[in-house]
Amino acid sequence: MDLSILASTEISLSSIVIRLFLSTLLGGLLGWERESRRQNAGLRTHMVISVASCLLMLISIYIPQQFSEYPNVDPGRIAAQVVSGIGFLGAGAIFRLGGNTHGLTTAATIWAVAAVGLSVGAGMYEAAVIVTLLLLFVLAILDKIGRKIFNGGSLKTLKISFQSAKIETSKVFAILEKHGIITKNISVSQSRNKHNSKIMLYVIVPENLKVKHFYKDLNELKDVGQISLGMDF
Repeated sequence: MDLSILASTEISLSSIVIRLFLSTLLGGLLGWERESRRQNAGLRTHMVISVASCLLMLISIYIPQQFSEYPNVDPGRIAAQVVSGIGFLGAGAIFRLGGNTHGLTTAATIWAVAAVGLSVGAGMYEAAVIVTLLLLFVLAILDKIGRKIFNGGSLKTLKISFQSAKIETSKVFAILEKHGIITKNISVSQSRNKHNSKIMLYVIVPENLKVKHFYKDLNELKDVGQISLGMDF
């Protein structure tokens, strides 16, 4: 492959293919990290945003080259709209849980992956690769280091079903406190026949939680059915 294509500012079929594939790859790396944390905006979303941003940047460059006789053609106009417009998509990843706001990191990643796509579309391959690696470091490695230093935890959903209408919530909270789990929000629902009930809690789980012991304590409660602890935010 002729490497001069990478440095060329001319929009050709070869440069289009290379930039679109590279932007898809880099967006996929960031999306994979979000997907591994079970975020709604995951692998496919980040890949689509990155490659679409790259395409819009290519269009921005292509139009002035093809219509050079028009003096008011601005190659940065479409790209500028991507920067402002991506904010609406990022806002969809943010939600409130009780008195707390979640999804800010994913929203910021959506904004950043659009910038990566624009960079690849503009031919700034080195900058796009470096930023992708830095973002992976911040999202994956730095997050783990920070949790160890500050003894943080993970926000998860805890679902417990009961084979009766009565739930001994005080005992549930006692078990949570015993294992160092902090409750952020709680909701209780009953089946139509009122013979079964379910409690769903949003909790902060410590990194050193002994899951087997925690499940054992919950199973000792009266009429406990299925227990599910998952969905790391």
